[in-house]
Amino acid sequence: MLKEFREFIMRGNVLDLAIALVLGAAFGKIISSLVNDIIMPPIGLLLGGTDFTALYINLSGGNYPSLKAAKDAGAATINYGTFLNTIIEFIIIAFVLFLIIKGINRLKRSSEPPAPDLMKCPYCFSDIPIEATRCPSCTSDLTPVAA
Repeated sequence: MLKEFREFIMRGNVLDLAIALVLGAAFGKIISSLVNDIIMPPIGLLLGGTDFTALYINLSGGNYPSLKAAKDAGAATINYGTFLNTIIEFIIIAFVLFLIIKGINRLKRSSEPPAPDLMKCPYCFSDIPIEATRCPSCTSDLTPVAA
């Protein structure tokens, strides 16, 4: 059983999946930084100096100067600013993945189509293997005639 498990783990698709998972996590951190450190500060500045991560609704009735103060006090809050950041991160990740998959599909389409493995019998028009010298349906000889 241990040998079978080792063979399963060492198969290419499992290793590819593990590598993709690690790269995806790292990519997610890059996108989070892009959104939080590059995209949201200018948007917040355009909207009057708003820090989106500090936007929240206090459900406990107390008055807190910041989200951190509300969390430290154990107040129930709806953190819609953080949620907006997460939505923007998701949209950016989805768009980048769309571009990657679109590029991969373009590369796949540009490759040559596989060589046909069947041909039509010139006498009965049935599909036969390309290497055949005699049609299995009508028994016609398919060897080329020397000129």
